[in-house]
Amino acid sequence: MTTRTFASLATRINPSVPGCSLPLIVQHIRNAAIITCERTLAWRYEQSACNLTPGQHTYDYQRPVDTDVHTLLHTALNNDEALSPITLDQAAELYPGWIRASTTTQDIADNGGQPRYITQLSPAQFTVLPPPNADRTYTLRMIYALKPSRVADGMDEDVLNQFEEAVVSKTLQDLLVLPGTAWADRELASYHAKQFLARVSENRAHANIGRMRASLTARAPRFA
Repeated sequence: MTTRTFASLATRINPSVPGCSLPLIVQHIRNAAIITCERTLAWRYEQSACNLTPGQHTYDYQRPVDTDVHTLLHTALNNDEALSPITLDQAAELYPGWIRASTTTQDIADNGGQPRYITQLSPAQFTVLPPPNADRTYTLRMIYALKPSRVADGMDEDVLNQFEEAVVSKTLQDLLVLPGTAWADRELASYHAKQFLARVSENRAHANIGRMRASLTARAPRFA
């Protein structure tokens, strides 16, 4: 994965906010990139297949450096058995003892089974329930939506290229309303707010329906 820095967009921001420091610009570019990823779910990543460990219910995402997982999009156990996504509250209700469950052989035999549910604990971890038993090998595949972490200096180049217009507009929208600055311009900020919403809607639509186009053939009805 080739990374493009957030600072690389600064030349598009500077003319509208003369005198604004580069660190402040980069901070707002990062925030704009995070918000764009959250609203579009368009930065999608397929994690390499991993084997689950008997008795272990919580795992770390194998995500790229300086990214967080915003939401799970698809999971498959042993390639063809989907796991049902549930909230943390639902997980605690269905399996009230899972947080304190140990991993002894007897516990795995008594409480383990084929995982049926998955829940996200944090941007870094997920949990499968019930915890896997030792009867078979369980291989998990996942696709999830990423976003930059709060300490990231950049993100995937292809994704940032795709989001560039939205990120620039959101950055300017936020910078232009900062109080007590020489560059404040609420009218221009309002313009960029509208541009941001339009770009987000476009990217979200592309993420939902894809960019592929199929041919459409019309056929006349057949009569007996």
